[in-house]
Amino acid sequence: MSEDATGHVRRRLAAILFAGYSRLFPGDEADSFTVISLLVSAIIKPQVLKSGGTFIRWTGESVLAEFQSVVEAVRCAVGLREAASLLNQALLPDQRIALCIGINLDENIEEGGDVFGDGVNIAARLQALAEPGSVYVSEIVRDRVAGRLGFDFEDLGPHSLKNIAKAIRVFRLGGEVVGQAISAATTPVMPAADSAGFDDRRAIAVLPFNNFSDDPEQEFFADGITEDIITLLAGWRAFPVIARGSTFTYKGKTVDVKKVREEFGVRYLLEGSVRKSGHRVRVTVQLIRADTGHHIMAERYDRDLTDLFELQDEITRAIAGAIEPELLKFERDRIAERPQQSEDAYELYQRGMWHHYRHSKPDNFEAQRYFRCALEIDPRYPQATAALSIAVLNVAYLAWAEDIEASYAEAFELGERAVALDARYPMAHFALGAVCMWTRRHDRAIAAFQKTIELNPSYAAAHVLLGQMYLYCGQPHKTITLAEKGIRLSPSDPRLFLWLPALAGAC
Repeated sequence: MSEDATGHVRRRLAAILFAGYSRLFPGDEADSFTVISLLVSAIIKPQVLKSGGTFIRWTGESVLAEFQSVVEAVRCAVGLREAASLLNQALLPDQRIALCIGINLDENIEEGGDVFGDGVNIAARLQALAEPGSVYVSEIVRDRVAGRLGFDFEDLGPHSLKNIAKAIRVFRLGGEVVGQAISAATTPVMPAADSAGFDDRRAIAVLPFNNFSDDPEQEFFADGITEDIITLLAGWRAFPVIARGSTFTYKGKTVDVKKVREEFGVRYLLEGSVRKSGHRVRVTVQLIRADTGHHIMAERYDRDLTDLFELQDEITRAIAGAIEPELLKFERDRIAERPQQSEDAYELYQRGMWHHYRHSKPDNFEAQRYFRCALEIDPRYPQATAALSIAVLNVAYLAWAEDIEASYAEAFELGERAVALDARYPMAHFALGAVCMWTRRHDRAIAAFQKTIELNPSYAAAHVLLGQMYLYCGQPHKTITLAEKGIRLSPSDPRLFLWLPALAGAC
C-alpha cells in the first residue's frame, strides 16, 4: 500500500467515472472486440483526457477514469453518452454497444498509478446498475453539479449496493447536452474562427441568389435554392459554411467581395441568379476566390418549370455536385503548388490528397505518409483518417502492399475509426463502404454507401459504388441508373476512369 512520509496511506478526493460496455446483441467475438477497441481508443480515452481526467485502467468490460473536478467528470460522461449514440447509428444493429456510466465523488486510495476504495466501488456499482445509454450518479455528485451545468437529475431513491455498508441514493442524469459537454468525437473537426478568419483555412459563404425575373414567386425559389445549397455544403463536414442568417444580410445589396471576405473570414464565395422566361427557368452559379475575385467555375442550368419543389431539389443537387470536386481540387492544387509552410494537419492532409488523385503506386505511398503525419498532429482528424483508409485499401486491392490482408484489416479499422470520430461526415461512411465492398461485406457496404448518400445526396462516388454493389448482387439496371447519376453529378471527376467500368459492366 502506498504511504506518505508519515507512514499514512495516501488518499485524495476525486471523482471516479466508471464506464462499462457490452454488445446489445450477441455476435462475433472478434468483431465485438474490434468495435469495443474502437470505442475505447477513439472515443472514451480521448474524451477523458480532453476533459482533464486521468485514464486509469481498461479491462475487457470497463474503463476507470479519475477527475479532480466532478463537474468535468459529468461533462465527460455526457459527451461519451452522445458519442456512443452516434457510433451506434453508424453500426449495424448486431454490432451496437450498450454504454453505461457511473460517477461517484469520494476519498480514494492511490497505489502504483491505480486507485481503490469505497469511492471506486460505488462508481462501479452505479455503472452496473445503470441502464444502457444512461449515466447514474451518487447523491454527492448530484449535489455538487445540480444548478451549475443545466442538467436534470431523476431521483431513483436509495439502493443497497454490493459490499457497500449503507444505502446510496442514486440519480439518473437526464436532459440535453449543454455547451462543451459535446466532445470532439461527436462534432466535425473545423478550425475555430478568429481575426484571421477560420485559422486562415478554407471556408465558404453562399450569398443569396438574385431573382432577375419579373415573377415575384421566383424570389422564394431563389431563396430556397440558396438555403438548400448551404445545407448540402455544410453536410460535407470538410469546409466551414457560413450560416444563412449571416449571409442573408446581403440580400438585395450590391456585393463587395473584399468586404464579404473580411466580414466572414472566408476563402470562397458562391453567388448565383434565377431568371424565368415563359415556362423555362435559368439558374446561373459562380464560385469565386474571395481574395482575388477570380472565378473558379461558372455553370448555367436551364430547366422546364414543372414541379417547383422537385426542380429546386434537382438544381440544388446539381450545383452542389459540381462545386465539390472543383473546390476540393482547387484547394489541393493551391497547397501543392507552394513550398510546405508548416507542420499543419490540414495542409498535410491536402498535400496527401494531391498525391492520392495521381493514382500511382509512388504517389499512393506519399499520400499515406502525409495522412499519417497529419494524424500524428491531430489523431482525431476524421478527414485524414477516412482518406488514409481509402489509400491503404487501394494498396491492398491493387496488390501494391507486401501484406495484402494486413492492409485490408488496417483499412477497415481506419474506416470504422473515421465513422466514430464524426458519424455525420459522408466520406467516413464512404471509406468504410469501399473497404467493405472489397472485403465482401456486401450488406455493410450497401448500408454505408446509402448512409453516405443520405448525408450528402450529391456524393457522386457513393452513387457509383452503390451501383457497383447492385451489379455484384445481380441487379445491373440499378447499377446503370446509379452510375449514370453519379457521372452526371461530377462529369469531370478525376475518378471517371474507375466509374466507367462499373457502367460498362452493368451494360
